[in-house]
Amino acid sequence: MPEETLLQKQDRLCKIIEILRREYPDATCTLDYTTPHQLMVAAILAAQCTDERVNQVTPELFREYPDVEAFANADQTELENRIRSTGFFKNKAKAIIASAREIIQNFGGRVPETIEELTSLSGVGRKTANLIIGDAYSKPAVIVDTHVKRISKRLGLTEKEDPTKIEFDLREILPEEESTHFNHLIVAHGRAICKAPTPKCEICPLVELCPTGRQRMSLTLQ
Repeated sequence: MPEETLLQKQDRLCKIIEILRREYPDATCTLDYTTPHQLMVAAILAAQCTDERVNQVTPELFREYPDVEAFANADQTELENRIRSTGFFKNKAKAIIASAREIIQNFGGRVPETIEELTSLSGVGRKTANLIIGDAYSKPAVIVDTHVKRISKRLGLTEKEDPTKIEFDLREILPEEESTHFNHLIVAHGRAICKAPTPKCEICPLVELCPTGRQRMSLTLQ
């Protein structure tokens, strides 16, 4: 695919989003939650763990610890035992308790709404911060997880490896109103077709808009 201008890349991305919306009309955040803090806890648990596993753990967890104060006062060993199946449970329990105390001490008990404030909390990086901003607070956000990192590169939307740099590349071309939902569409597409390590380009609805897909298909046809 020849070198694109910024406007051409924006136009191509809009076409990609339109197709993905048709293919995955029910795409949404795959972590179950009802409050911003529950989403934050679920996101911390999801590190190196599947969302499916996290969703098996959190219903009972959120009944036992219904709010920020309950997590702030949690016994670490008890919390570790409740989240053990998500892996890395010692570090996760420590981060969950510490971040709850920080929310109470620094933000009056309410999960903050900015990247800078959210990333000041224990266990919260830019990916989780953007997830909270986008899904819990319905503000424009660019969530760069492993699916977005992999597929954005395949689609020729970025050449970067660093998630923060990918985030800023995407911010430059994503319509604000589509930015949060873009992650959920890409996750759905990554699980269904654009898998790691081998994408199913032969059945991909984006292949004509994807430089990686077009190259792979042209090699297949030779």
